[in-house]
Amino acid sequence: MPANPYQRYRQVTVETASVAELMVLLYRRAIQVLDEAEEAIHSRDVPRAHARLVFAQEIVAELMASLNLEAGELAQQLLAIYDYLQRRLVEANVRKDPAIVAEVRAFLSSLLEAWEEVAARERVTRPAVPLAASA
Repeated sequence: MPANPYQRYRQVTVETASVAELMVLLYRRAIQVLDEAEEAIHSRDVPRAHARLVFAQEIVAELMASLNLEAGELAQQLLAIYDYLQRRLVEANVRKDPAIVAEVRAFLSSLLEAWEEVAARERVTRPAVPLAASA
């Protein structure tokens, strides 16, 4: 269990989040990491740019792994998008090209908006969770 109250809050947030809320968290983190990668590329910090781009690749891989490909056409379409983004991230890392980073970030930002809408709808329809009773 994390000792820091902020770490504990983050842990509880993830543990109690819906699938849509988890997707929003992943997309937001990926976008933040891409911002950091682009900044590192511009400042010619190659090791940091590499590390941030690899981390973004890991997040996209996690998004790919989370897909239920038997769920239908949407999952297949998302898989194709994630595959494309993954290839572009590798290319961005090899070339240290901020334009490719910006392209991937734009794709993820568009998808983030859709997931935020889904999460907002879920919050409206989800019953309130009572606070844990003291034992």
